This record gives sequence, C-alpha cells and structure tokens, in this order.
Amino acid sequence: MARNGRSAEDVRRDLAAERDELAEAVEELRRGVHEATDVKGKLKRNLPVAAGVAVGLGFVLAGGVGATMRLVARKGREGDEKVRFGRFSFVDRS
Repeated sequence: MARNGRSAEDVRRDLAAERDELAEAVEELRRGVHEATDVKGKLKRNLPVAAGVAVGLGFVLAGGVGATMRLVARKGREGDEKVRFGRFSFVDRS
C-alpha cells in the first residue's frame, strides 16, 4: 500500500482511464485539423464566389481598370481637330 492510501491497482486503473481520455482527445484534434485544412471541400462549397474573385483579381492585375478608364476617357475627347498650335489644338466635338 502506498503512502497516500491508494493501491497499485487503483493507480493502474487511473492511468488507463487517463490514457483512454488522451487517445480520444488526440483523435478529436486530428478530425478538427483535417476539417480546418480541407481547402478542396471549402472551395467546392464556395465555387461561384471563388470564381468571381479570381476573375476580378485577374482583371485588376492585368491592368483592366486603367485600360478601361483610358478607353472611356478617350471617347469623350475624340473630335475633329480644327487648328493646332504646338501641343495645343482646337477640336470640334459636336
């Protein structure tokens, strides 16, 4: 008998119970990590949103905003040039 009043069998039983609880906790942690790192599953669930973000990001990275603005701004400045003085010109926009 030990000094604290517990027998060797009591200690073995407690250790076995702790070992089982630890094994369950580790298995639960593994399932949680797998669910958290399941990128493919998350992408499948949110495919339309991901596709839209990818298209928008590709447009911006390819310079689409600047190109679109140049196209829009140029249409407003087009017209028939009547007279030019160096870098200045008079344009008929009617």
